[in-house]
Amino acid sequence: MKRILVAEDNDSNFLLMNFILKNNYEIIRAINGKDAVEKATLEHPDLILMDMKMPVMGGIEATRLIRVTYPDLPIIAVTANAFDSDRQNALEAGCNDFLAKPVTAAACLKSIEGLLHDA
Repeated sequence: MKRILVAEDNDSNFLLMNFILKNNYEIIRAINGKDAVEKATLEHPDLILMDMKMPVMGGIEATRLIRVTYPDLPIIAVTANAFDSDRQNALEAGCNDFLAKPVTAAACLKSIEGLLHDA
């Protein structure tokens, strides 16, 4: 079973992602960007769903750090900030795709399946 690291500090947002993914993927949670960087190294996920705004370290910085070691690991930005500049910043940091909150199950699964199929 493919493993997805969900970097999300908000419990209700994590529960939603867990509900969407739990039947098809093994879920690992990171509660902030620093935790996401550490778990990317320790847990070797197949894909990361990265919240962009988290305490301790944000998703942009975490993505850049993960990219140094894992340049091909699919990372999807997940954020309430859905402006074009937010999308551009996430993609420039190394995210492969961008999902705006509130995330729908269909959009989330389509993005994940597309990236894991390409891997």
